[in-house]
Amino acid sequence: MQQEIAVIGLGKFGFYFAKTLVELGHTVIGIDNSQLRVQKARDTLNQVYKADATNPDALAQIGLAEVSHVLISVGDSIAASTMIAMFAKEMDIPKVWVKAVNPDHQRLLQKLQVDEVIIPEQMAAIQLASKVAIPGFLQYAAFDPEVSFQELTVEKWAGKSLRELDLPRKHKVQVISLKKKDEDNYIYTPDPDYTFREGDTIVVLRHTNITSPIKP
Repeated sequence: MQQEIAVIGLGKFGFYFAKTLVELGHTVIGIDNSQLRVQKARDTLNQVYKADATNPDALAQIGLAEVSHVLISVGDSIAASTMIAMFAKEMDIPKVWVKAVNPDHQRLLQKLQVDEVIIPEQMAAIQLASKVAIPGFLQYAAFDPEVSFQELTVEKWAGKSLRELDLPRKHKVQVISLKKKDEDNYIYTPDPDYTFREGDTIVVLRHTNITSPIKP
């Protein structure tokens, strides 16, 4: 089971998280105490177990200690998710992620030193508001919520190269990909001497707290 990813709790969030990982080529095992959810997930995930995850003996029998990552998504039960997170940390699983139901739950989980705490509704609301507030906003960087990706269409920068524009120093942004006008595919880490044309599309990595609009 080395490098397998476990998902404990196969409700909507847990199931779609696990399903997406399988589609991306990962080996995923699912754990839930609902026979209906287990049956639903059997045709999608690599392995599925019906078990009470609040019982450390059940987790040990499944072999949870051998996985590389675990996501704990057990609905609205703060007590259950916190207890399972504690067991996962005691098993020395390299990465423990937990879905929280509110900020207080988030703080409690952080005191357990889990690796990632997710509040899906909060994340979705922030992402949607950012799409309204930041033209071309794509998403926040997974490694740092203060960093985000933004897609921009070149107008004023046409006729100039990345080297000439010196964007990291002048605008505090880094161009990570380029889609030339009338082409469908992005070029990653574009040539610094490429001369922009009007209508080119770029994706930049930027600090989320930059308030002045970027007008390329």
